[in-house]
Amino acid sequence: MLRNLMKSTMIASVLAGAAILIPAQPASATDTINFGTQPATMPIYIARGMGLLAEIEKKHDVKIEFKVFSYGAPENQALAAGELQIASAGMGPAIVAAARLPAKLLAISVLEQTAIIIPSDSKIKSVKELKGKKIAYPGKGSQQYPLLVKALADAGIKIDEVELFKTKGSDVPTLLANHSVDAGITWDPHVSAALAAGHSKVLIKAEKILPIKAGHYIGNGVYAREDFIKARPELVQDLITSIVQAIDFILKNEDKAIKMWATQIGFPEKVITYAIKEKISVYNLDVAPEKSTIDAYTKFLKDAEILKPTDNPKFDPRFAIKALASMK
Repeated sequence: MLRNLMKSTMIASVLAGAAILIPAQPASATDTINFGTQPATMPIYIARGMGLLAEIEKKHDVKIEFKVFSYGAPENQALAAGELQIASAGMGPAIVAAARLPAKLLAISVLEQTAIIIPSDSKIKSVKELKGKKIAYPGKGSQQYPLLVKALADAGIKIDEVELFKTKGSDVPTLLANHSVDAGITWDPHVSAALAAGHSKVLIKAEKILPIKAGHYIGNGVYAREDFIKARPELVQDLITSIVQAIDFILKNEDKAIKMWATQIGFPEKVITYAIKEKISVYNLDVAPEKSTIDAYTKFLKDAEILKPTDNPKFDPRFAIKALASMK
């Protein structure tokens, strides 16, 4: 049941456009580097706020432009078409891209981020009590969907024993506030927005569903096209180093980072504060992708038939390792 329900839509939505790749010029052919992002608490926004990207632009004579997407599927489509050289997205889309597109995972930039939340006045106390309930989710092309399916399966509930309501991740808090659904799964900062508003509470965090790294779920990855990596390795190195420097800044200067994020992504400081202080989003300097971590996550996606048995994500930890070494 799990396999049949999960395999078709996520593959189609995340990989649309990947089967026929539009030939793309490597980034060296242009002065503009298109960096795919989402309006979330990603370290790359802190790197920009710190002025690190401006320094990289000057050093390499490039212009770094953020191309903002609401979720991973269109971001991967843009990467496949050569419209992006590098991207930051949820770990699900990042791993799928590394397996199916001419791209490699370069860093794990955020842990956690996802949670199943319920109205604050809900009487539901465990995932087992979600049977027969209406659950909002951001589509089968999101990493939240297989996490939801796993959480339900672990509680002995089949996916067809709940009522799924597909919506934007950003709309989950509103649905919960209006009691239009009994529960919802989404990512940060939407999780923190719902909690900070006081109308919702956490039922279960991703770390309880799929702990992989340092006791947490791996929430966000940075990945790049292979032609970009080959053509501009020094630029790639500086971008990954800037992300590591940003994470170090976040860990040492939470309040300043919160203000930067609020400016960069337009979310209220109260929401960002909740995300950081309550560890809805978690940061760790150990950003280098390791085989054991990637294998564990790949197995998760293969068990869900999101990846085929022969799919093996490509990853390159060299840039992250060098970036970490430069911090010592």
